Amino acid sequence: MNQLRRIGRYLLLSIPGLLFFPVSTSAQTAPAATEQARDGQHDFDFHFGTWKTHIKRLVDPLSGSTTWVELNGTVTVRKIWNGRANLEELEASNATTHFQGLTLFLYNPQSHQWSQTFASINDGTVSSTPLIGEFKNGRGELYDQETFNGRMILVRFVWSEITPNSHHVEQSFSDNGGKTWEPNFVADLTRVTGEPTGTAGPADVQKKLPASGADRQSLSAAAKTESQTSATLRDGQNDFDFHFGTWKTHITRLLHPLKGDTVWVEYDGISVVTNVWGGRASLFELTANGPAGHIEGMGLRLYNPESHQWSLNWSSGGSGVLDQPMVGEFKDGRGEFFDREPFNGRTISTRNGFSEITKDSSRFEQAFSDDGGKTWETNWIMTFTRVKDVADNSR
Repeated sequence: MNQLRRIGRYLLLSIPGLLFFPVSTSAQTAPAATEQARDGQHDFDFHFGTWKTHIKRLVDPLSGSTTWVELNGTVTVRKIWNGRANLEELEASNATTHFQGLTLFLYNPQSHQWSQTFASINDGTVSSTPLIGEFKNGRGELYDQETFNGRMILVRFVWSEITPNSHHVEQSFSDNGGKTWEPNFVADLTRVTGEPTGTAGPADVQKKLPASGADRQSLSAAAKTESQTSATLRDGQNDFDFHFGTWKTHITRLLHPLKGDTVWVEYDGISVVTNVWGGRASLFELTANGPAGHIEGMGLRLYNPESHQWSLNWSSGGSGVLDQPMVGEFKDGRGEFFDREPFNGRTISTRNGFSEITKDSSRFEQAFSDDGGKTWETNWIMTFTRVKDVADNSR
């Protein structure tokens, strides 16, 4: 992670290494030993809405520097995934610098903690290690450990001075195990006048989007044509536009992958896909039920304008963190995304594919390979059928 991405964690901050498996009832409920722990799922509700922000950033942390730069911008925050997560979009600038960033907040109902993950507009990836922590006495503190200038340091992000119309945020570094902390990023946020407190959601943010999927596809086609005339590589930023909207989702899942199993189970549910971050990302939310149980998941898809690839990140219900991303692209109307990850004690190859794409339907398949991609076993299939007469921006 480069220095700019660390210092601008609040400035800087994509479906997934899916490994889609059902969420059991026990995963939805905290163990008995922690049932009395404070439920913090609503601790970030104060953050919903639109905010003006003034930011100060230390130019060279942990060097004795006292030089700060200042920026002004706008922050928009909305609830997603039925309250299990929040999504923040930021733009800030000064006379010489312009930043855009995305932050994903995920709640873990078992640990009663939040994770805070940042995405970079420059390369379409999310931070490798999220900040994790909780709120106590009206103050939120989240931490992680990472390398900075060749040294392992601690990072702390603090949310404080919270009122219905303002709050304060600070990032600090420590290179002595937390004995002392040096602030390097300070932001004060003030709610935009007239913005309702704690209630802004996806529908509010999405009002700027065209009302129908057809209208959006027309705009996407125009944008794609314009970009292709000015770039050598194909611009795939609009490749996931077909998926915006609300979808009936039928799922078939191989019960035991890579074991010669032939038993499949089925689920039916609803998926909702929305445009975020000015088209640089899309958000996928899934809820489904079947004889084998209940499934909930959320995917954040991010586009890398340099590599012309997508990074796909996934979080299953109850985990509170993002899985390892899958990376790939669309060619000839088909999207393929790959990664290597652990499964049943072995490292395997995973492939996600989108195909049979029309205006009102599409197909998704996940497959595993334990021989380096020579053979693939499909273990998860989703078919999407657009829900008629439902506005795409309804969530």
